[in-house]
Amino acid sequence: MVKFIAGPLAGVATGLSFWESALFSTLGMMTTVLLLTLLGPGIRLWVHKLIGKKRKLFTPNNRRFVRVWKRWGVFGVSFLTPLVFTPIGGALLVNAFSGDRQKIILSMLASAVFWGLVLNGIIYGGKHILPSGIL
Repeated sequence: MVKFIAGPLAGVATGLSFWESALFSTLGMMTTVLLLTLLGPGIRLWVHKLIGKKRKLFTPNNRRFVRVWKRWGVFGVSFLTPLVFTPIGGALLVNAFSGDRQKIILSMLASAVFWGLVLNGIIYGGKHILPSGIL
């Protein structure tokens, strides 16, 4: 739920199969996304009260995010979430800028499945993806 790459690494360390690890990586990210999306307005107010007044508005990271958001919107941020923003950061960002919960959940799910398969494929070396004997 915190760092997406930890899912595949933990899957290898605990002896999970490729598919189990990919599933749990996806479920971990989606747990965070669902919680933050469904509880979003309340969490947004709490975070704003906590850090809103102390933060600088125009930082290099904020400018980068605004460029990504203007160009690709929810789908772009969702795609980058597992690699760049982490599930918590990405979910907070898309919920702060978009009110369409269905679009957020679907795009985050697509991203989680894609990156879950890709990162697990890299970490597992691609050899555990297909059942034995096929190749």
